[in-house]
Amino acid sequence: MITLKGLRKEFAGTTALDGIDLHVESGLIHGIVGRSGAGKSTLIRCLTGLETPTSGTVEINGEDVTAYTGARLRKARRSIGMVFQHAELLDSKTALENIAHPLVIAGVKKKQAMQRARELITLVGLEGREDNHPAQLSGGQRQRVGIARALATEPKILLCDEPTSALDSTTTAQILALIKQLRDDLGITVLIITHEMSVVREICDSVTLLAEGRNQHTASLREVLSDPASTLARELIPLPSAPIRDAEDATVMLEISIAGLSAAEVFDAAQRAGTPIVEVEAATLERIAGLDVGRMRIRSTDAQATRALGRTLTERGIHVEEAA
Repeated sequence: MITLKGLRKEFAGTTALDGIDLHVESGLIHGIVGRSGAGKSTLIRCLTGLETPTSGTVEINGEDVTAYTGARLRKARRSIGMVFQHAELLDSKTALENIAHPLVIAGVKKKQAMQRARELITLVGLEGREDNHPAQLSGGQRQRVGIARALATEPKILLCDEPTSALDSTTTAQILALIKQLRDDLGITVLIITHEMSVVREICDSVTLLAEGRNQHTASLREVLSDPASTLARELIPLPSAPIRDAEDATVMLEISIAGLSAAEVFDAAQRAGTPIVEVEAATLERIAGLDVGRMRIRSTDAQATRALGRTLTERGIHVEEAA
């Protein structure tokens, strides 16, 4: 369990985190999203004790670790595993030795550390690669070693900082599936820092949007998707830009967001309202967090009927906006 209360961090007069409150329940996969400079990296560094907050507290499993130093801080850090964008493996060591390394430097006997490493290399699906050095591994394999290394100390929390942004789409899907499986099997809490909304859609149970060092919105993924007008929902379910049209084009466009409904219900409502839909300009429909969600942009030449359709859909709880 992770709880942040009024977390603030300043650097030479610049505020990186501005009073963040956040609570993440045990066993969840929680995404932290936001543009560059939003405060994501500083948040991670405060969670791991690499930065001391200017004010506020960080609680890990009910313990306020903000003021920990020395041995107490090192012990607290062992309850948190860290996965980086690039695995940051030691080139001179084999995959097995890289996984065992955190245990060895923590004072665990080498034999025990290597035994734990063998268990973990099997857990992440790298049997047969024990003696390979990083240069002999693919990007996805190196990230698997990095994940296994992060689990070496049996942490309760796994922090992942852009874990898939350097990987291709196929490998990304495999790594995300692995993280989700590890959460299910080990019961750990996972915090993923990412700018990729596809990562949030794929595995997150809940999400926080950071902007200018503040928590703009935190909710379960299902809650976010059920509020299609929200900034997060729009980013999670994007639509392509509307094509440029002639200034004399008299058509009217509606942008429709649906959650828990099907596109067929939208067309059924249009038919009953007598609205001639000339064209579906763009649409995205997916099943996320057990919910059918999507957005579509429709175009019609009948302005009056189109606006009547918009009112009908709004009455049915479907979010509608007239597009420019």
